[in-house]
Amino acid sequence: MAILPRWGFAAAIFAAACLLGAHASAAPPAPHQSLCTDWQSRHPQWIWCDDFEVDRLSSYFEYDIRHGRFVREAGAGVGSSTGMRAEYLPGDPHGGSLHLAFGKTPSAYMKPVDAGTAVYRDIYWRFDLRLQPGWTGGGADKLTRATILSSDRFAQAAIGHLWSGSLPSSDPERLYLDPASGTDEFGALRTTTYNDFPRLRWLGAAGGETPLFNPSRIGGWYCIEVHMQLNQGDAGDGLFEYWIDDHLEAQRTGLNWIGTYSDYGINAVYLEQYWTSVPFSQVQQRYWDNFVVSTARIGCAR
Repeated sequence: MAILPRWGFAAAIFAAACLLGAHASAAPPAPHQSLCTDWQSRHPQWIWCDDFEVDRLSSYFEYDIRHGRFVREAGAGVGSSTGMRAEYLPGDPHGGSLHLAFGKTPSAYMKPVDAGTAVYRDIYWRFDLRLQPGWTGGGADKLTRATILSSDRFAQAAIGHLWSGSLPSSDPERLYLDPASGTDEFGALRTTTYNDFPRLRWLGAAGGETPLFNPSRIGGWYCIEVHMQLNQGDAGDGLFEYWIDDHLEAQRTGLNWIGTYSDYGINAVYLEQYWTSVPFSQVQQRYWDNFVVSTARIGCAR
């Protein structure tokens, strides 16, 4: 504690009284504004916003709660806000998922969160992700994807995967773009159902710079944003890229996602947990927050 000279006590008491008076008369600080407060008016380019402070789970056309292991939970989000907690059990690859639809879809089951008429060709989506301290095993395989759902049997005209690598072919501590087409090069739909792997055209993966799942990075929050832009007609000018904390990590350019296919645009984004490549022996959790889908760059400001 600082020791004031005798002549400083009166001045110090006067200054403290003035300071207390100023604090007492000042307006109280404004309440914290969540990311999704009034988002439709503040961000007209956003298609969807969910910071999980309000229960919007019924708006997703599919929500796999996975026996109570993928749930909204107070304190699970950024800054101890409400977020989504996902829990993995040893021997069980499934950890739950959220499937969001928007724009024109091929089935009423795939209920969109907007008017359901737009054919989106250029989509950004972002979310915050955190792994619990002590997490092991790398990136847990599946993370997120955007897709073009093209039939009531979930045939896909294109899929923009962002998932972690796996040994021996890739680094399990990094995220990889892995774009795939469900059409031929001219735009004829080839797939007939979901994940119709024999009929997909894989367009070439690209790994990120940051070893996000290295033990030295476990426990912190990271903002991840992904951008999927379809090619124009028969031009091979499609784009797929992602950022971590606003740093561009990887990019694939010159993609022929769908040829001249035009029945549907990008109409779904998935957040998912499905882990098969790395066995682990402990219960593990990861956390999600601040999920946004937009037609323009979103960025990581909260």
